[in-house]
Amino acid sequence: MWGDRRELLGFATVGLLAYAVDLALFTWLRGPAAHGPLTAKALSFVAACTVAYAGNALGTYRHTQPTGLRPYAVFLVVNIAGAAVQLLCLTVSHYGLGFTSQRADTVSGAGIGMVLATVLRFWGTRTLVFRREGRVGSWTG
Repeated sequence: MWGDRRELLGFATVGLLAYAVDLALFTWLRGPAAHGPLTAKALSFVAACTVAYAGNALGTYRHTQPTGLRPYAVFLVVNIAGAAVQLLCLTVSHYGLGFTSQRADTVSGAGIGMVLATVLRFWGTRTLVFRREGRVGSWTG
């Protein structure tokens, strides 16, 4: 039981660090570096994914000893899927349901979308990227 809590805490800590990298780099790329919004977001996203992968590989899931580029590639795909979930929540709320205020967009994209994306990322990270012997992919290990 403590192992599951430690895993979740490690995953969350690494995720917060990656979020901070994403935000800081995006802000710098959009401001002083004068990049366009999509270029800035793409670069900050890849940098944040790299930080998250390294943090999870060296910390949270260090006992799984991932090797090669495949785990990183799968991790990147899992994170892209998480970003797609956030965009889907925003799209459904804004365009499908007609909730067009800034508050509604924030709740659907950064609130509900982030929660669902985080669940997907946690599951994908522990099940597809950092597999342990004996784990078949259940939520509890």
